[in-house]
Amino acid sequence: MKILVANLGSTSFKYRLFDMETEQQLARGGIDRIGEDAESNCVVEIGSHAAKETKHIPDHAAAVQMCLDQLMHSDTGCLNSVDEVAAIGFKAVFAGKLSGIKIVNEELLQAMENLADVAPAHNPPYVRAMRQLQASFPKIPLVAALETAFHETIPEKYRTYSVPYQWTQQYEVLRWGFHGASHRFIGTRMAELLGKEDAKVISCHLGGSSSICAMLGGLSQSTSMGMTPQSGLPQNNRVGDFDPFALRLVKRLSGKDYDELLDELSTQGGLLGLSGVSNDCRDIEIAAANGNEQAQLAVDVYAADIKKYIGQYLAVLNGADALVFTGGIGENSDTIRSKVCEDMTFAGIELDSDKNSSTREEGKISADNSKLQIWIVPTNEELVVARQTAKLVQN
Repeated sequence: MKILVANLGSTSFKYRLFDMETEQQLARGGIDRIGEDAESNCVVEIGSHAAKETKHIPDHAAAVQMCLDQLMHSDTGCLNSVDEVAAIGFKAVFAGKLSGIKIVNEELLQAMENLADVAPAHNPPYVRAMRQLQASFPKIPLVAALETAFHETIPEKYRTYSVPYQWTQQYEVLRWGFHGASHRFIGTRMAELLGKEDAKVISCHLGGSSSICAMLGGLSQSTSMGMTPQSGLPQNNRVGDFDPFALRLVKRLSGKDYDELLDELSTQGGLLGLSGVSNDCRDIEIAAANGNEQAQLAVDVYAADIKKYIGQYLAVLNGADALVFTGGIGENSDTIRSKVCEDMTFAGIELDSDKNSSTREEGKISADNSKLQIWIVPTNEELVVARQTAKLVQN
């Protein structure tokens, strides 16, 4: 069985193709600038073969068709026919109570549309692309692996806001949590690395979008993102945790309406807003190293917020066996890892500075006397989605 896993942006399409009998990745690729006036870069890697093509791509259906054409190329392709693709799996974000692993149908699409206010950067492009693909590839099942599904095991006391209870019942106002595929992969992989099925793991998925998750035996117990992906840690350009009553003051002083202010918080906040430099942590760290005080503040706030959540989750789990860093920042920024782990010896967290600065692939970076193991583990969200998609299609 071959599964195509799609990762969608409003103007981008990235994919991986898996043979699920061996879980081998057969190909990967991506297309940018979809629907724009400029020509798109269409990149594909099949084994050791890599190719790049440039042409105008009007929509996501055309992007998928082009990728399939590349995968069926007579000389370098890994597919003989489109019929070999058993399903297309999506790392979808939010559909409220329609969580879990779902065949994409009208009910699901309407739920995602109705909750676009919650995930404005994610739901609209997914719904639009899914509708296009339904029309263009009616014989290929589309499967949505909702990111919230992994967090359904969180105890009610850690999921419920102290809002009027009817909000929870009528409007689905809960701490839903996101990055489920990434945290699920980390939970499974750490059970293997630790040789312990009931391991207590704190997973730090740090990237353009970041969240922390406390896991027991591979099951989510608490997570930093709440009702929306705008919450929790500072994101690349989204605010993270914030007192909503501050909006009333800023509205009065700025003369802007609530929608304007919310747009600013979701597009000009986070690391971008703090640093005034960039929404990319690499650029911010360089600016901080060159003496930019505002950039240094962004680095310090980001690391401090991560540390605060780790402290919470040590309490939730009654200790931990491992602390894991994953995602683009988690895997590559020794600066952030160092700042997060400093002055944490009271909790048995001690980093080996040499391992921290030299390790880029999967590896343990804790000091020999650290009570908690500290790991870098590259995540594989696409493989998790492929597994979930294959299971649903088989059933």
